Amino acid sequence: MNITVVGTGYVGLVTGVCFAEVGFNVMCVDTNKEKITQLRKGVSPIYEPGIEEFLTRNIENKRLRFSDSLTKEIVNQSDVIFSAVGTPPDDDGSADLQYVLEVAHAVGKNMDKYTIIVTKSTVPVGTAKLVSTAIAEELAKREKAIPFDVVSNPEFLKEGDAINDFMKPDRIVVGLSSHEAKEAMEKLYKPFTLNGYPVIYTDIASAEMIKYAANAMLATRISFINDIANLCDLVGADVNMVKKGIGTDSRIGSKFLNAGIGYGGSCFPKDVKALIKTADQNNYSLDVLKSVEAVNERQKLVLFQKLHLYFKGDLKDKTIAVWGLSYKPNTDDMREAPSLEIIKKLLELGCKVQAYDPVSMPETKRKVGDVIHYCNNKNEALENADALLLLTEWNDFKVLNFDILKQKMKHYALFDGRNLYSSEEITKQGFAYFGIGVC
Repeated sequence: MNITVVGTGYVGLVTGVCFAEVGFNVMCVDTNKEKITQLRKGVSPIYEPGIEEFLTRNIENKRLRFSDSLTKEIVNQSDVIFSAVGTPPDDDGSADLQYVLEVAHAVGKNMDKYTIIVTKSTVPVGTAKLVSTAIAEELAKREKAIPFDVVSNPEFLKEGDAINDFMKPDRIVVGLSSHEAKEAMEKLYKPFTLNGYPVIYTDIASAEMIKYAANAMLATRISFINDIANLCDLVGADVNMVKKGIGTDSRIGSKFLNAGIGYGGSCFPKDVKALIKTADQNNYSLDVLKSVEAVNERQKLVLFQKLHLYFKGDLKDKTIAVWGLSYKPNTDDMREAPSLEIIKKLLELGCKVQAYDPVSMPETKRKVGDVIHYCNNKNEALENADALLLLTEWNDFKVLNFDILKQKMKHYALFDGRNLYSSEEITKQGFAYFGIGVC
């Protein structure tokens, strides 16, 4: 079975290498020629644990190839074409579908046989109809009556664990409307169903909605526990104990109930906005999700506010050490990262920022430039620091060496944005400790 994947970002590249890993012939297409050149050498443009191993192995086994153009030959050699291009948020919060529709038009211009185009990108309900219309328009221009099917197959990949999520999925959701498309998708996912991973077949609109609803629910849990954490700060409760108390309820569970400085990344912020916009366009207000979004924006600055209060509003010329920049560990993704908002505030008040992240400093530098000092290791960031801010819970930060902290820091204050440390342990060492909703 020959598969083409258009787009080599997080979703597209992971999809391509994983299908190649289970034995399919895969062509990955991206218009970024520099990216394609690097991929042909086995160099991944994204940081994702395990991806370069899959990449190298399947290039060597000749199951994985790359092209910078979706040519007629590629289209007509494909049994299934996945569209995994970006859907960035528009100014009004809606998903920008220009790249999705570009792929659809390219397929319509080049297809000479029955074709299945599978939307892997996260797209609002109704996108499949737009894709079908775009393909049909191109066929009409060519005066061709070639059958095709559009399928919705949303991804559920966690950055930092995407390979494992694809190879061992909780579920595979497929929205379709024809027997022929179902037969092809059953063949495509047979290596996964043989291992016991379930495929859920739905209508197309439901599949499109499932992706947004899933991310919106997870975002809601995060904002809920962050709101509870802020109240815990005010009443003297410990959010970690609250989490344990409610998380053991089988109706609730403990996942996505870790208090912190808010969610970021490429999915939750964008998808919550897009779902709110979809509802608005249908004259319905998703009030819960609007509050989820508002709470998250506020939460990004909670740790900064604690720092500001600790120094009684005088942060001018203070040296602040920052551990962690990416929105979560095991990724270099800086999209909507809380660290960006915190650093912006620190700089506005005249702080010197010394930052270290194991992976995402090049991406941070691309976004904010040289306005902060990028350190070679976590200890260098501590030099003469008035305070330490833990913003991302990388493994490298989980164990503290208090001798080094005391030797290098000018002032003993630790602000824990991920509740990674024990407040009792920190305060015993003579540090002021501030977490999120903890005693």
